[in-house]
Formats: sequence, C-alpha cells, structure tokens
Amino acid sequence: MKLHFLAAAAAFVALLAGGPSAALAQSSEGGDFIVALVNSEPITNGELQAQIKQVTEQRAQQRQALPPADQLRALVLERMVNERAQLQLARDFGMRADAGAIDQAESNLAAQNQMDLAQFRQSLSQRGISQTAFREQIRDQIMLSRLHEREVDSRVRVTDTEVENALAARQAANADPLAQEINLANLLVALPENPTPAQVAQAQNQAQQLLARIRAGEKFEALAKELSSAERSNGGSLGLRRADRYAPLFVNAVQGLAVGQVSEPVRSDAGFHLLLLVERRAGNPAQMLMQTRARHILLRTSAQLSQAQAVAQLSDVRARIMAGGTTFEAAARELSQDGSAAQGGDLGWANPGMFVPEFETAMDRLKEREISQPLVSRFGVHLLQVMERRSVELSPAQVRDRLRAELRAQRTEEAFAAWERDVRNRAYVEIREPR
Repeated sequence: MKLHFLAAAAAFVALLAGGPSAALAQSSEGGDFIVALVNSEPITNGELQAQIKQVTEQRAQQRQALPPADQLRALVLERMVNERAQLQLARDFGMRADAGAIDQAESNLAAQNQMDLAQFRQSLSQRGISQTAFREQIRDQIMLSRLHEREVDSRVRVTDTEVENALAARQAANADPLAQEINLANLLVALPENPTPAQVAQAQNQAQQLLARIRAGEKFEALAKELSSAERSNGGSLGLRRADRYAPLFVNAVQGLAVGQVSEPVRSDAGFHLLLLVERRAGNPAQMLMQTRARHILLRTSAQLSQAQAVAQLSDVRARIMAGGTTFEAAARELSQDGSAAQGGDLGWANPGMFVPEFETAMDRLKEREISQPLVSRFGVHLLQVMERRSVELSPAQVRDRLRAELRAQRTEEAFAAWERDVRNRAYVEIREPR
C-alpha cells in the first residue's frame, strides 16, 4: 500500500545502499522556501527535494523508469501532503510513538542490514543522514501505521459466506479440465499381452456390444460388477479426484460428456474401457506453499547481557561453527534461551507469516544450510540457519485462509484509498508554484 503501513521501513533499508544524498540528507537545491501548506503547516522545498532524491534512488536501485521531472515533483509533493494531513490527524487523536518503539524499530532496521546499532548509526552519519531526522521519520511512520490500523484495518471485515462465494466464483471461472474433480467408473474388456489383430477386433466388438446394452437401459454398475476385467467393487467406480490424477486418455474420453453418460470404447495397453462419468465438480488449480525448516540460537538481552554483547557472542559462535569447532545443533543446546534448544534449535516446518517480520525477512534471504549473521528481533538476538525448504500443496482450509487474506488485502487497499482521499479533502491545502 504505497509507502504506508510501515512499508517505509523496507525503504530505509534499501536506501542504505545509496550514496550520500540518500533519504534524509538535506538538499539546498533551489534554496529553501515553502512549496505547500497543509492546515497552515508548511512543507519546504528542502524537504521536497530530499524526498525526490529518495524516490529517484529507490527507482534506480529497482531499475524502474522515472516520470518526467515535473510529474515526479507533483507526485512526491502530493504524497507528502497526504502524509502531513494524516500525521496531523494522528496527533489530534493523541497518538504518540514513544522512544522505546522508535528504538526497537531502529534496532530492527540495523539487524536487517546485518549491523549492530552503533554500526548502523555510523553508516547513517557517513551518508549525511542526521540520526535525529532519521528517528523522526521512523516516529512518523509508526504513528501513520497506528492511525491506519485504527481508521482502516480494524474496520475491514471478510465473512465466511463471502469467502465461500469468492471460492465458488473462482472455481466456476476455472476452465482448465485438469483442475476439475471427476469420478469415473471403469468397465474393462481386457486384451492379452501382445494381442493379435483378431483378438483386438474381438475385444473391441465386445466393448461395443456392452455399450449398446448400456444405452438400451442396462445399468453400467451391474455390467461392470459382472463382466469387467478391472476392479469390480462399487460398480467399477474409481473415486472422486482431481482430473490430473487420472490417465490423460480417460480425461480426454469424458471431457465432452454430461454426468451419467458413457464414453465410446477407449483403447489402452490393458484393453478397451467403457467410462461412466459419475460426478464432475468445478476444481481449483493446485495452490502451492513454500515451507521453510530453520533452526536458531536465541540470546535474550537483559541488564546482564546487552544487545552489543549478545551480537558479539553469537558472532564468535558463528565463527566456531564455520571453522568446524562445534556444530550448530550443539551450540543451540548449550546456549539458546528458547524452547527449541532441546531440539538443537530446530523450529520445525513453518509456513510464511509464522515468524515476526524481522526474523522471517532474514530467513527468506538465506540459502539452504547458510548461517546468518547475528540478527535482532523483538525477542533478542538470533543466529539463524535454514536447513531445507519444500513446496507443499495447500489443504482446502489453507486455500480458504489464503483467499480470505487476498480479499482482506484488496478491501483494505480500497478502503485506504477512500479514507486517504477523505482526509485530503477535509484538510486545507495550498500548493505554491515553484520559484
């Protein structure tokens, strides 16, 4: 959702790869003068130029084209006007971001850059970024996030009925025959191995006679139980399953049939098949989920163990593991202050979203068997290793959960856009022509 909902934190991390003119470095281009008023609060040209440089550097890193300069200026200024109006509203509601929340956010950003806090602040300084200004921008993004949660997130609802309706609509729109679920019954007239032409002709003729009897009114199930050379129980029914789990020649043979109809004889290596389409359901393409199995060593910071000390200790542990002086599992059993210590730090198979963002972001960047640098989360300092990954098919319940999340995200985006326009329209905004 643009730069909102603390997506700005990711932008801060990306900007540290930029040059000295990154995010919060002040620009003197064109002098400093007022370019807009938002409820009598000014936005200066220096602030605007700094934001334009931030966007320009982000786009360059992402290899995205930029609009013409005048259009870019207008877009960035409009975003700043919206954020300024929203921050004023947050303050009107009495929202604040205390020093503890800002400290935690700053520590998380340092961890995402694989630095401790001192290194992170030094990096900001080397790029001409004031620590005070940086923390002010973190404060603003925290306040915006809390405002959005109160005014937008908390008001979006998705009911079970809406999920089921959306699922049914998605299935109905799915025209892929292999994604359908079908139940077939099979009546087989068998052929011997390496049959002669006469044997093939005889089996085909027998299959045609059986088809004629079925079309004359005899029950498929009864004939299958009596005469089929394949499975006879349940009248030859093979069970309801996704079409892609049937032989392709079976799927092709019944594709144009209505439920209750029987196919023409279908030749396979086993013989000639008559196929009854017992049931057909609209299916859903298989949805896959990437799971990660990781392990970690956690040191919780305290009065006796500072964050810097925990980072240094885990850096030493990492070096010993890499040198072969110990194993990750042994170090986790000895040192980790997490419940997973007894399992050598093993966290088991995890779906996306199961861990806090700062931990999961670091985990997703690692290759299999790779060990991270010490990283900071709200729980302490971790050493993390990805053991393996696998792709699994979602269960029906997981498909519904994912669809619910998609519906919620879509509605939240729509609700946010409407709310943002309303806040903008209620504010007094004066845009001044550039000098």
